[in-house]
Amino acid sequence: MSKYQRIYRVVRLIPRGQVSTYGDIARFANLPRHARLVGYALHALPKSSNVPWQRVINSQGRISLGRLYPDGEQRQREALEAEGVTFEASGRVNLKQYRWQPDPFLLDAFFNPPPALENQSTDVP
Repeated sequence: MSKYQRIYRVVRLIPRGQVSTYGDIARFANLPRHARLVGYALHALPKSSNVPWQRVINSQGRISLGRLYPDGEQRQREALEAEGVTFEASGRVNLKQYRWQPDPFLLDAFFNPPPALENQSTDVP
């Protein structure tokens, strides 16, 4: 699985109404210190993608799409607000309230599934 695929798999796990940061996604995808790579991966998504890119924000709780998309910040904000995420007057999302905290055991199982049952012994001890 490519690095981008790992990133997309994690982003798809973020529940509606919650957000995650670029750094968190990198860490959850076993790509520590690759927050920028998360941004590149999300930027590479086709418009028809079902990856919920809008749920990824920066570590200060702000939208950071750069200068590539003049209306991108507004689109992301509207998408998050439609999911129930609120913004403070400063334009930040309260990460203490909306930050996704996945179960590390579930993430591990997601990326490292157990061997297929057909490869395991069926003998009962």
